[in-house]
Amino acid sequence: MKQQKEVSLDRDLGLWSALSLVIGTIIGAGVFVRQSAVLDDAGSTTMGLLAWLAGGILTITAGLTIAEIASQMPETGGLYVYMEKIYGRIWGFLSGWMQIVIYGPAMIASLGAYLAILLSDFFGFPSKYNALIAIGAIILVGILNLFSNRYGATFAIITTLCKLVPVAALIIFGLFFGKQGALGQSISEVHQSAGNFGVAILATLFAFDGWILIANLGGEIKNPRKLLPQAITFGILAVLVIYMLVSYGVYRAIPAEKIHSMGTGAIPFIATTAFGNVGGKILSIGIIISIVGCMNGKVMTFPRIMYAMAKRHQLPFSKTLSYLHPKSHTPIFSTIAELIIVTIMIVFSNADRLSELCIFTVYCFYVMAFVGVFLLRKRNPNQHRVFSTPLFPLTPIVAIGGSLFVIVSEIMSDLPGVLTSFIFVAVGVPVFYYETKKHGIVEPKNEDAPIDEDDNNANENRVKSNS
Repeated sequence: MKQQKEVSLDRDLGLWSALSLVIGTIIGAGVFVRQSAVLDDAGSTTMGLLAWLAGGILTITAGLTIAEIASQMPETGGLYVYMEKIYGRIWGFLSGWMQIVIYGPAMIASLGAYLAILLSDFFGFPSKYNALIAIGAIILVGILNLFSNRYGATFAIITTLCKLVPVAALIIFGLFFGKQGALGQSISEVHQSAGNFGVAILATLFAFDGWILIANLGGEIKNPRKLLPQAITFGILAVLVIYMLVSYGVYRAIPAEKIHSMGTGAIPFIATTAFGNVGGKILSIGIIISIVGCMNGKVMTFPRIMYAMAKRHQLPFSKTLSYLHPKSHTPIFSTIAELIIVTIMIVFSNADRLSELCIFTVYCFYVMAFVGVFLLRKRNPNQHRVFSTPLFPLTPIVAIGGSLFVIVSEIMSDLPGVLTSFIFVAVGVPVFYYETKKHGIVEPKNEDAPIDEDDNNANENRVKSNS
């Protein structure tokens, strides 16, 4: 058989494309549907705004911490590569396994399910077709990402700009036409967790989730050592400003009691009140575009993790999953495999429940990655860093503390779910050792040492000789 010419990922993504992917991947439905939940948990508009601010600060510290690691390891795979090089292949594999088998597909499936509900309401389709609509929408986004990454990045820029239209409308209406006091409003009748500031922060962290996914495209960004930290930092900052302004605008637009009573319908109610029925439709279109853009970012990034793992011969069918199309230079089979898992989840599982279960596991790996900044500085004290975490060591300490807060909160509120998450991750252990033994891949003698290109090349040659 004629040997295929080596194909590599194209570095086509500039700063604006990367920024759009960060913002577009974070801003989905959360900022539109979480307002009531955060307010209920916080107990007042003042504490609600502080909760959004605290969640944003924790996310920024996390982003600044990861940015230092990303500047040193600007490769496709993101968190998977960081964990592998800092802690060894088994930890890298488990972080990647969790993302490609459960976390990523569940997030995409959740977005698809919510998108289907909105589309059904907008066009009047029967709810029995929601699963088909969700699958169809995800497949269309997936097809877009089978072409060159320039198309997916361009789509990310367009959807990011479009989703800012309803965001801007909410902000402008609230700031200039709202008649309520944005600060100091309290809620008299709320659920039992009212006034629990910690739970309110936790709710905002779910809305901020997705910021790290741009790191999965490190091998496709121009000058990644410089642009990747900039995209992560400025992208999260932009989202924080947007979330704060939207929340302030919402609190100005209608009374806190009304936000509580309307629940997830609070923002559509604001749009209808401000602009009439047409305004409600416009907002629905904006939210639909927001979800599609967020979905595009996730469909674009998660298959890159699968590709990076297959490239290291750590997955079944690695040769197929590590294939790049010779013209588009995209991991088409990894993308298709990810879409198949998503489809299975939509048909047979509660995707929202699965995504909630995986948040705990994701933050476990986040903590390990944040600690990794200290380990890398200790191992390489004289190494030149293109980007250094500001206010070190305070910034990573805050990031670690915030992640531990999420972990403890999940354990206290959902121990069965936490145990289920561990089971999903544990399934990856025998897969890792089977594939490692099959291809004759060995760990470095010092498992704590970062894995460099010589290690990977040696294992690559070993795999070829065993084939």
